[in-house]
Amino acid sequence: MKNLQPTKDKDEYKYRPVLFFICAYFFTWIFWIPAIFVPETAGSVLMLVGLIAPAVVSTAFVLVSGNAELKKDLKDKIIGFYKVKWVNVFWAVVVFALIVFFSILLSLLFGQSLKQFSFTEDFSFTGVGIGTAFVTITVASIIEEVGWKGYCEDSIGQYMNWFWESLLFGVLWSLWHLPLIFIEGTYQAGLMVNPLYVINFFVSGIPLGYIITWVYLVSDRSILACMIFHLFVNFMQEKIAMTPETKCVETIVVIIATVIIVMCNKKMFFETDHVGRLLKTRFGEDE
Repeated sequence: MKNLQPTKDKDEYKYRPVLFFICAYFFTWIFWIPAIFVPETAGSVLMLVGLIAPAVVSTAFVLVSGNAELKKDLKDKIIGFYKVKWVNVFWAVVVFALIVFFSILLSLLFGQSLKQFSFTEDFSFTGVGIGTAFVTITVASIIEEVGWKGYCEDSIGQYMNWFWESLLFGVLWSLWHLPLIFIEGTYQAGLMVNPLYVINFFVSGIPLGYIITWVYLVSDRSILACMIFHLFVNFMQEKIAMTPETKCVETIVVIIATVIIVMCNKKMFFETDHVGRLLKTRFGEDE
């Protein structure tokens, strides 16, 4: 497969995606798995510690790389406000809002209620942080994106086009959440009442991986842009009163939106000019 082999710039930093995922999974799950067996409050603490693991691993990979260009790139992606294409971020938020709107609308055909067009009173998770739930989901959005966009997605994208990168990332990102379905008080554990809800959760992360990659690239790999979008997604998923059945419908709508986004951005998703030279490539221009 020609597009899997870096062909340019022999001095380009060599990303290590396999090692990254081994470390990210290991240093997350050594906290999340014990959280399954302890009281809910202690489990919530372990869960939050595990949550930061990908960000810590990502930052560590960059800092020990010995590559000044990679370090500067991480700094620019986090605090580079000039990189953010705010109009594109706005439209990404609009797209997800429309996804939620049409998902609820379609769910009416399956007997779901119009009351879903309202805000919930509570959040779906309990334990530590419930009193400041908005702060919790905000921090989660920030921490996750530092981990996944700080090193992870680039480490895959260095070796293949963004279509296959998005698929691979979506699968691995989704499976990373696996222990959470067994930790009392988490949103994922609440899905265990029906195997379909659990399957839907893991499947939904795959097309969403394409959408968030699109947000990332149209702002020239800005982590800040992804944080804003991720926060909006988390807020909508938590505070809009969608039923679990409607979230299954939502996954279908997300897949349709993903197909449209990919087809409208074929150059972005299928080009291979960046392969082997990602740090020297500009994105988000004339896509």
